[in-house]
Amino acid sequence: MPSSDSSSSSPQYLQSLLAIARPFLRGELECIDKNLPSLVAVLRSVGAGECWHKHGSFLEHLVDMYRILKIWKAPDCVCLCGLFHSAYSNSYVNLAIFDPNTGRDVVRGHVGEAAERLIHLFCIVPRQPLIHDDLLFKYSDGELVEHLKLSEISLRNAKEKGLFNGEEAWRKKIDALLPANGIIVKHIKSGEDVLVTRRVVATFLMMTIADFSDQLFGFQDFLFDNFDGRLEFVGNSYTSLWPGDGKPGLWMNSSARMGAIYSLIVREEEIFIEERKRAGGVEVDKGRDEDIELVIPPVFENCTKVLGANEQIEGRDLYWEAVCDGNKKGLDKAEELLLKCIEKNPFIGEPHVVLGQIYLSKGRFEEAEKEAEKGLTLLLEWGSPWDKRMSWEGWIAWNRVLYMKAKEKSWPETSWGILNLGLVRSLLLLPANGTKAKHIRTAEDVSATRRVVAILLLMGTADFSEQFFGFQDVLYDNFDGRLEFSGNNYATLWPEDGKPGL
Repeated sequence: MPSSDSSSSSPQYLQSLLAIARPFLRGELECIDKNLPSLVAVLRSVGAGECWHKHGSFLEHLVDMYRILKIWKAPDCVCLCGLFHSAYSNSYVNLAIFDPNTGRDVVRGHVGEAAERLIHLFCIVPRQPLIHDDLLFKYSDGELVEHLKLSEISLRNAKEKGLFNGEEAWRKKIDALLPANGIIVKHIKSGEDVLVTRRVVATFLMMTIADFSDQLFGFQDFLFDNFDGRLEFVGNSYTSLWPGDGKPGLWMNSSARMGAIYSLIVREEEIFIEERKRAGGVEVDKGRDEDIELVIPPVFENCTKVLGANEQIEGRDLYWEAVCDGNKKGLDKAEELLLKCIEKNPFIGEPHVVLGQIYLSKGRFEEAEKEAEKGLTLLLEWGSPWDKRMSWEGWIAWNRVLYMKAKEKSWPETSWGILNLGLVRSLLLLPANGTKAKHIRTAEDVSATRRVVAILLLMGTADFSEQFFGFQDVLYDNFDGRLEFSGNNYATLWPEDGKPGL
C-alpha cells in the first residue's frame, strides 16, 4: 500500500513552495533579490567557482546555502550570511576568499553591516565544538523528544495563561548550556574572547543544518567512520577515495537533533521575551540580537521530530537496494523496499519519487500522484537533495514530470517514450547532398545540408557525454556497449545505481 500523507501535504502548500523555488529553478536570481546576480558575480570573480567543496564547487555550495535559507524564509541578513558564510574561512574549512583583516569593508559594502557581522562571527567562532560538543552531545535522543513535548506545554502556558516556571528541567538545561545573555567562546585564530548571543548561536545552528544537508553524502561517512549514523567525527580515514559510492549520507540523525535543539532555543526565547514584556520590559533588546528573527525550518515536521540513527541507516539501505537493484528484483520488490524505507525515514523526498515512478509504470495513477506530490513537497522543503547523485534541480524536474503524468493518467510504454519526456529527437540520415527528414510534429519535409547534420552530430556527442549514465544502459539493454537503443525496459527506475554509462 502507498505511504501516508503528512499534514503539510496539500496542493496549496505545494504551490507556495514552488513559488519560492521557481526563481532558483529558472536561474532568475534578480527576481529573488535585485542585488543577488552581482553578489554571485563577486564570489565568482574571486575564484569561488574554482575551489573544490565536498560534492561540487565552493560557489555552488554558497549559492545552495542561500537558496535553502531563502526557502526556509530566513531573514535577509541570515541568507546573505549563508551566501558568504565561509568567505573568511571558518572552523570547518580553510577557504578564505576574502582577507579577514583587509576585506571586511569590502564584504560589508556588498552585503551590509548586519550580514557582514554575522559572516565574520560565523568564521571566527569554534563552530564544531560549539554546535557539537557544547550542545548536540549534551542530549540523548530520548531526552530531546521529552523536552520537545514539555517545551510545547510551557510555551502554551506562557502565551495563553502568563505562567512561567524557570525551574522546569528543559528550561534549566537550555539556560545552563546557552544563558540568556549569551556565551563567551574563543576566537579560532587569535584566542580572544568573543561574546555570542543565544539568538546568534541558534542562527548558526539552523545554518549548520542547511550546511550539512547540502554537502554531506556517503564520502564523509567513510572519512569519519560514521557507521553508527551519529556523525560524531571520531574516525580518521583520510585515505578514503572521493567521491566514494555516492550513497546518501548518514547525517540526518545529527541534523534532526540540531533541529530539536533549535526548537528548544526558539521556545525558550519566546518564553523569556514574553515574561519580560509582561513585566513591563523592552519590546526588542537589540543587545541580545532580538532583531534577528528565528524562523522554523519546515524539515523534520518543523523541527519537532528526532530521526533515530538506526532508522536512518535502515531507511537508507532499503532505498539503496530498491533504487540500485530494483530493476533486477522487479517492481513489486522495489515497491516493498521503498514503503519500508519511508516507514523508517519519512522526512526525505527521493523514496516517494521513485515509488511514484513504480506506480506510474503499473498504471496506479492516483497513488503515483500522491507519492509525487509528497516527494516534491519534501524536496522543496529541504532545498537540497538527499540522494546527491542527481542535482536538486534534476530531482525537482523529474518529480514534476511524474506529477504531471500522474494527473494525465498516462505513462510511456517504450524506452524512447521515457527519454522523450525530456529529450528532442535527433536527425540521423546523411546523404551526400543533404537530406530530407520529416518534421516531428507536422510530418512536413525538412531539408538539412550535410554541414548542418555534421553540426547536429557534434552536438549529439556533447549531448550524450553530458547526460548519459548507467540508467540508459539498463533502459536500452546496452550491455554490449554499442548503444543501439534496441532494448525497451521502460520500467527502469531512475536514477538506477549511478554507474558511469557505456
